[in-house]
Amino acid sequence: MDTIRVQLNGETKVVAKGTTVQEILNAWPGAGHPQIVAGKVGKDLRELSFRLTEDTTVTPVDLTHVDGVRIYSRSLMMVFIRAAKEVFPHCQVKIMYSLSKGLYGELYLGRHLAEKDLRRVEERMRKIIAADEKIEKIRMPLEEAVRIFEEEGLNDKVRLMAYRQAKEISLYRCGDYFDYYFGYMLPSTGFLKEFELLFHLPGFLLRFPSQTSPEKVPPYVEQHKISQVFYEYEKWGEVLGVSDIASLNQLINEGKGGELIRLAEALQEKKIAQIADEITRDRERVRLVMIAGPSSSGKTTFTQRLAIQLRVNGVRPVSLSLDDYFVSREFTPRNEKGEPDFEALEAIDLDLFNEQLADLIMGEKVEIPRFNFMTGRREYRGEVLQIKPDQPILIEGIHGLNERLTQAVPKDRKFKVYISALTQLNMDNHNRIPTTDNRLIRRIVRDSQFRSHDALTTLRLWTAVRAGEEKNIFPFQEEADIMFNSALTYELAILKKYVEPLLLAIPPDVPEYAEAKRLLKFTAYFLPMDEKEVPTNSILREFIGGSCFHC
Repeated sequence: MDTIRVQLNGETKVVAKGTTVQEILNAWPGAGHPQIVAGKVGKDLRELSFRLTEDTTVTPVDLTHVDGVRIYSRSLMMVFIRAAKEVFPHCQVKIMYSLSKGLYGELYLGRHLAEKDLRRVEERMRKIIAADEKIEKIRMPLEEAVRIFEEEGLNDKVRLMAYRQAKEISLYRCGDYFDYYFGYMLPSTGFLKEFELLFHLPGFLLRFPSQTSPEKVPPYVEQHKISQVFYEYEKWGEVLGVSDIASLNQLINEGKGGELIRLAEALQEKKIAQIADEITRDRERVRLVMIAGPSSSGKTTFTQRLAIQLRVNGVRPVSLSLDDYFVSREFTPRNEKGEPDFEALEAIDLDLFNEQLADLIMGEKVEIPRFNFMTGRREYRGEVLQIKPDQPILIEGIHGLNERLTQAVPKDRKFKVYISALTQLNMDNHNRIPTTDNRLIRRIVRDSQFRSHDALTTLRLWTAVRAGEEKNIFPFQEEADIMFNSALTYELAILKKYVEPLLLAIPPDVPEYAEAKRLLKFTAYFLPMDEKEVPTNSILREFIGGSCFHC
């Protein structure tokens, strides 16, 4: 038969075999908001250029979806790199990390980048976009792709391809420019009208619509402290000799994995000690040390290691668990779906918590509650706490940077720490590793090890987890006095052997299968490492097991 049946929005269409997803969804440059940029064909994510050959269901993917934003930003990145190379033929581009709802990168011209250089690149970008030029996927033998990369001087991609297991690869071509991108692309440049290119010394910010602002680029909010942490991590990469997957794999191949683990852990321990020193210097003022960060950032292990470093300095901190101050289950606030929202600030008895904090700081004896998760109620078991004026209280939780949590304590009596796994390890110069992927892989492994959750359950929960972070954590991150990067350069090589079997167990008939496939394709680039040299106090042990702390 020359026709197939396609279900779309509950209706069945009869179309010719070979009809593209773009034609089914009527997705054209600039058509509709939020703009459709891909489609789900059955359970699989597909590009708009994908041709349908059998009966199926098609679901639009627009810029309110994380996959949609990835496709848009990746395609925009290609247009930027092509434009830069056309304006400055011998330049090199490195995309480094996510910042201020965009991507921070650096453009190497053999001299310092200037504002006027970016304006020339932007002008060329807008001409390419206005012409609605094709972005074509071309399948070719791996050897041919490597030859193209060598001719273009893209040595980072040549090194990465040495670890690719397949014999063929898909490159993308826009005009005369070829490149490899980890993930799907748009079919043409005309979709990319909404973007912003900013000078951000010493590089640039390429900004684009987001899930929460799908129709236009969201307002710019400077993230000075996060930027500093990424810069520091970049310098750590130089110390360790690891900036991308290929350099990590090379060290593993050379038998230097153990040395890398020791160096990475020593750098983190030094940073924790520096944070403890800063708190100690101000010990007469600081009464609360607030520690906050998104899921799977390693808050629990960090807090316990910080406590040890404080004790080394002669400071005797005490810890309070926010979990023990949950309101009774019947009073837990509800989200928009009518489900209990345990991550809402109002899920905590703020009045009781602040009352007890004030009493403790004033030197009073306080009977600390314990929350019984079986009954859903607080209990009092005769546990009394009293602290001295030189004893800071450590409080770890997602709301730690929100002033409302500890409103009874003046702001100048608090020291706030933001922690997250802000990896800056790249696949290559044009393909960064999102920090959220690092945390998601950590969480999949931890949930399997300690919470009896399979990878499918974790993936199904992840969207809600990310929404909670956007609401409760990220808006307050610049309020931190200091930021700690819990990412370990070597960790994905360790996590690989744990996460891959869990992802392979996800069946192909569930929506999460596409995400599992993406993560498996990503982890395939890493050579595995043995965890035997990972110290028992490592943040990584919080996820793989074997920690000397109670996590």
